[in-house]
Amino acid sequence: MEEKYEQIQRFLQVCDDLVGGTFHDADAEISGALRAVAESKELTNLFGAVTAGYDFPAAKRAYLRISRAGTGRGVAYLPSARNEVLAFVFCLFVEFDTGKLHLNDFLLRYFYVDGSYTASYSLFADRMIRPFRDIVRDCYPDCGKRGQYARAAEKRDRILGEIAERLTVERARILKLALREEERDDAEKLFPALIAAAGRRDVGGLLALLSGYRYFLKYINDAGSGEIFALAASLETV
Repeated sequence: MEEKYEQIQRFLQVCDDLVGGTFHDADAEISGALRAVAESKELTNLFGAVTAGYDFPAAKRAYLRISRAGTGRGVAYLPSARNEVLAFVFCLFVEFDTGKLHLNDFLLRYFYVDGSYTASYSLFADRMIRPFRDIVRDCYPDCGKRGQYARAAEKRDRILGEIAERLTVERARILKLALREEERDDAEKLFPALIAAAGRRDVGGLLALLSGYRYFLKYINDAGSGEIFALAASLETV
């Protein structure tokens, strides 16, 4: 579940970067957005659904209009239906990424601002990418700042903080035991690694190290702190 939210959040972050970014980085970020879609089953299903049977050539004729004034420039519109906005902008991203459309030509043709790629891109990002991003965000409200993903991340961080505190107490307790030299050396290696993993929010690394610590406790015939292992078990359900 957490991985699903992380994948969607990663896509939304790339869209944020596109909205607030520059023309210079746009091609790479558009490719990054498409990679994020490919890595997410949820997003792949979403864009697969909105583009199924979608006539993009007809949509381009409808929403990308060339002026009759003979300047070669025109104006771009977004569809009124939210699902069509998703399909239209996603298909634009695909054509930019494959080179069928060139972003620089597209910007100066449909979002022309004083011949500036920078200003033209800002207009494009505000009028097309921003609403596209906001619709995707609305599709996954749990990925918002106050959504389920954020709440899960806050809970995970709180548990990791508690584990780090208890590991510090546990370290002091273990080192007071009558350990053999090699056992003390092992403890001195394990605890810094455990505390560091909790501190950097490395759940996978922490759980792996705790498995090793469990065997260490059996070796020295000590029950250890049940609270630490209970907290660790709760991480797997967040």
